[in-house]
Formats: sequence, C-alpha cells, structure tokens
Amino acid sequence: MSYVHRSAGRIRPRYLAAILLDASVAALSLFLALELRLQATPSQATVSAASGSALCTAVITVLVFQGLGIYRHAWRYISVKELLFLAQATTLTVVLSTGATWMFFSDPPWLPRSVPIIQWFVLLVMLGSLRVVRRVMRELLRPAQVSGAHSLQKPSERNGEREDVLLLGDPDWAESILRTLQGPRNRQVRAAGILTHDDDGERNLSIRGVPILGTMDELENIVGELARGRHRPSYIIVNQHDACLTGPRMAKLATRAAQLGLEVARAQEPGRLQRSGDGNLDLRFVNLTDLLGRPELRLDGTVVRNAIKGRRILVTGAGGTIGSELVRQIASFEAAEILLLDHGEYNLYAIDMELRERFPDVKGTPLLCSVRQRDSLVKLFVQHRPDLVFHAAALKHVPLVESNLSAGVLTNVIGTRNVADAVLASGAKAMIQVSTDKAVNPVGMMGATKRLGELYCQALDLAAPCDSGTCRFLTVRFGNVLGSSGSLIPLFLRQLSRRGPLTVTHPDIERYFMTVHEAVQLILHSTAATLRGGISRGRVFVLDMGDPIKIVDIARRMIRAAGLVPDIDVKIDFVGLRPGEKLFEELFDESEERLPSTLPGIFEAEPVSIPLPELQAVFQRLEKLAHQGDAESIRLIMHSVIHMYGDDAEPARAPINNAAPVAAGSAGLRAARL
Repeated sequence: MSYVHRSAGRIRPRYLAAILLDASVAALSLFLALELRLQATPSQATVSAASGSALCTAVITVLVFQGLGIYRHAWRYISVKELLFLAQATTLTVVLSTGATWMFFSDPPWLPRSVPIIQWFVLLVMLGSLRVVRRVMRELLRPAQVSGAHSLQKPSERNGEREDVLLLGDPDWAESILRTLQGPRNRQVRAAGILTHDDDGERNLSIRGVPILGTMDELENIVGELARGRHRPSYIIVNQHDACLTGPRMAKLATRAAQLGLEVARAQEPGRLQRSGDGNLDLRFVNLTDLLGRPELRLDGTVVRNAIKGRRILVTGAGGTIGSELVRQIASFEAAEILLLDHGEYNLYAIDMELRERFPDVKGTPLLCSVRQRDSLVKLFVQHRPDLVFHAAALKHVPLVESNLSAGVLTNVIGTRNVADAVLASGAKAMIQVSTDKAVNPVGMMGATKRLGELYCQALDLAAPCDSGTCRFLTVRFGNVLGSSGSLIPLFLRQLSRRGPLTVTHPDIERYFMTVHEAVQLILHSTAATLRGGISRGRVFVLDMGDPIKIVDIARRMIRAAGLVPDIDVKIDFVGLRPGEKLFEELFDESEERLPSTLPGIFEAEPVSIPLPELQAVFQRLEKLAHQGDAESIRLIMHSVIHMYGDDAEPARAPINNAAPVAAGSAGLRAARL
C-alpha cells in the first residue's frame, strides 16, 4: 500500500484509495470471521443481518486509523514497529465495532461470541498483508542492497554523546540510511527528521518512525523547531549521487548549513551502499570549513553559559549575519532576555520571529532604532538596562563606505560612540565592539572607521578606575566571515549559478577567513574571559585563523565543490583591486604588542591608545563634517588620527586611499607623515 497524505484542505487520491481499501477489508473481515466460525458460507439472512454491523466496522476502522495517524505512515517501508502499531489499532477497531454492534443490535443471535476474536485475527492479517505486499513488491523491483548493520560515527565524535542528524534526499534513499542508523551496532546517531527536495505530498509522513519534516528550502525553520524540542541536529546526511545536489546547489547547502552551525556529510545512494573495512558507513563531510584549509575552531561553551545565563543582553545590528548568530547562540545559553536592536524593519522582524519560534523560553524584545539616533538610543538603554551589550551594527562593505564616507562615519564612528555612551548611561557591565582585520593599518575608509571605533572603546576601557564594578569595553577583531550577507561566498554562488565567470580582484589577493560560528564563539569567549577577571584593560582579542588564503584558491575550491572543473567548466576573471582595498590583510598593527592569551585559539594585543578627551573632540568634529557631507575634510582628519599613533616608525607606508600626507591641526593632535 502506498503511503497517503491529506494537507492544505485537499484530499489526495492515494488517501482516498487507502481509506476505501481499509474500509472494504474491515467489512469483509466480519463475513470471513462468520464463515470460519460457522464452518460454512453464511446464509442470506445472516449476511443481510450482518450488513449493518459490517458497515459500522468499516466506518469505525477508518475513524480509528485516522485518529491514530495510521495514514501518516509510509507503509512501503513497513517494519516490525509499524506492524505492532497496526495490531494495536486493529484491537481498538474490533473492540469498538463489537461494542457498537451489541449496542445497536441488542446482542444479535447471528453473532457468536467468538467471532470478534476471529475477526481481529482476520482483519490484522488482511491489513498487514496489504502493507507487506507493498513493501515486498518495492524490494523486488529495485536493485539488491547490502543489508545489515553499519556503525555510523562522525570522525570527531563528541565524547560518546548521542547526536541527532537530518537526512536530505528521496524517501527510498532515506529508508536505506534509516535501516543503517537503526541497526544494533549504531548507538551514537539518531535521525531527527527527513528533508526532501520538493513538496510532493510527503510532508508529515514517517519512514521507520522518522517524520518527513519538509523541504530543503525550509532548513532554517526546521532546525529551529528541532532545537526547540531539544533535538537540534549536528549535521545533515545527503545522497552522494543525488542529481539535485550537483553544481552550485551543494555549495549553497553548505553555506546555509555553516550559518546554522551544521556540517554536511555525503553517503552512498541505494544500491551502492558498501561496507567499509572497519564496519562503518562511509561518510564524507563537506562544508564551508573545507574552504578554510584548517579545522573549524570549537571552544568550550561552559564558560560562556556562566557569563550569559540569566542576564539581559542587547545586540545591535541584531538582524545582520553576525548579530543574528549572536542572538541564536546567546539564546542557546539561556539568557533571561535578548534586546534586539536594528534599524532595518524586515531584518528585525525576521530575527525576532526566529527567536520566538526557536527559543520560546527566552524573552525577546525588538527595538527599531538606528545607532545614529543618539538620544533615542540612550533612552532605550536606560529604559531596558542591559547587562551586556554586543555592538555588531556597522557598514562593512569596503567600496560602499569608500563612496559614501559620511554614512560610514555616522554609523561606524559616531554610532559606536553613541552605543558606548549609552552603555555608560545605563550601567551595563560590558560592551563588546565587533571589529575587523581591515582596521589594522587601514588603506580604505571602511577599515579606518572601524579603527576609530576600536580606539574609542579602548580609551573608555582605560579611562575607567581599575575595580571590578566598572564597565568594561573590549574589542574583538576577526577576518572575513564565510557566507555572510554580501560577502565573497554568496557572490561566488550567484556567479556559479550562471556557470561563471567567478570574479577575483587580483591573483595574489589573500584574506583571513572564518565561519560565522567561529566569529561568534570568539566574541562570546572573549566576553566570558573579561567578565571572569584577569584581563587587562585596553586589550584587543583576535581569533587564530591560521594562514591567510588566496581568494583565487577559494574560487577554485568552490568550483570543485560544485562538481565542476576550474578554468574549464567555469572561468576565473581578474578585475583589479577596488578603491580602499588592500592586497594583504593583517591581524595586528606593528605598534601593537601581541600578548599571550589564556583562551585557546585566541590572541590578545595591546594597542597604543589615544587619550579619551582628544578622541571626543575628534569625534565631534567628524560628526559635524559628516552631516555637512565634507568627505575630503573627513579623510584628512581620519588619516592624521589613525596613523599618528603607531605608524611613525614606517614613514613610507601608503596613506589612506592614497591621500597625500597631511597635518592634523584638529583637537591638539600633532602632525604625522607616512
């Protein structure tokens, strides 16, 4: 029997067919039971008298099966578990139908008392046979497979803890993998659900007790629902030979999975399952971390939980890539309340809804406000009194900030000042400034604006008394985030979907890369370490991202991950450096003293600071010029401020955006030449 389904108010033909078959079998079972009991064909009078009871049995059977969810089972994959469930449903059906017969027909003489017992056996055999025949026919019509139990284990198994996984593929393939997962030798992996490529009526069905939850397009929502039920998957298993996951679709899946903190593993399709030498099912993990050329960093979450649990947390830029991942991880560490601040209505709505759906026990408060709105910002902070503030709101795209400098200053410089001042006004324990490696020796204005934000937070941290009750201001600096909105990977995905070419600015350009999960772990662990004490003031935290990677190598790896051949199937074009773009990024300024860190995988640095009063005067001047739209004067002041403190040792270094060396006559700052 084919599995059936009813959804969206529309009755499907297979659902009607299943009802008619079960109803017919139920009615027929009564007459067969009478014939077996009487050892003869029932008389015409008996058949006529029993017809009403048979009709009642048919109706009750359908109602019971519908109520118990029998029609949500994929019976072409029937197993002992499903047969036992069918036996329970049959028992209830016979009991109810017999009771109804005696109630409406007053202990009819044509019904011997042993007939219900015989009917139960007959009905169970007939219903089970329909479903077993469906399974047998399917097995006979498809290639033979290697059966038996395989032990499926991740390479990096987490201390023997049981892991939940998602399966993505067609039901036939999923059933073969489930047979493996449910084998007696596998105790570490449990399938939490199945995803399909298309919504063809299989939603809400189950295969071997595992539900079909939806399609790949609903991945984020499904993971959220599973997380809410304490079954968040660790990775997704896909069919290695799935025709729907070739080309850029696989790279897109890996990108989305990485943003959710999941890995993607490829397994064989039905008919090709092979037992490896050690008895394990052969899985190949492929995800965005393959593009890093290094293992993804995983840090201990216990210290973070101690810092986050029960606190009121505010995240600026909560709807962005970093901000939204911060919200997810903070919620998973049981924050008492998360204040979601963003100036974009849709982004704020999206992260607010996700928080409500995935973490219903965590209170979320959306705050529609721009970090440029100083008075409104301070009012909100004082009203809600956050314990910790994560400042992720920023303009991050190098060419856009270069051509819209006033906007970049108002958001990245003045906005950071506004947030920091609001933190002081509200009495928060700490503010964490999210920065970038582009702030180190910046040649573009985006990096320069982020550097000024770093300097302001550092100055506030150093200006406060050194006691445990004083608010802390710390800066976390990291490289390019794989898969973030508007970044390299989404660009390459769009270009791959058109079969290229992939555009790279320069053959030798290289960058530090990290996943969004790594970026947020760095932020949270740095915060926890600072709150725990022992971290000196004015420090900058930097993730150990390994060696920088050439962009052209990332492009080639993505082409190969899409199942294509670089320079043959997909070309790579070099288009030249953009305004404000460096060929090589750095993690530390030469003036910064790199220090040992107590956190694994994280560096600390102590930059040269600028006195707070001088910075405040510069910021006031920049704010006025930004409102006036005087980009040239802004460039001159920022150039002088940034390179005066720390870069004197290298007078040959190129100035920001190749501007000429200038004197800093504002705020009492002395002139500096590069």
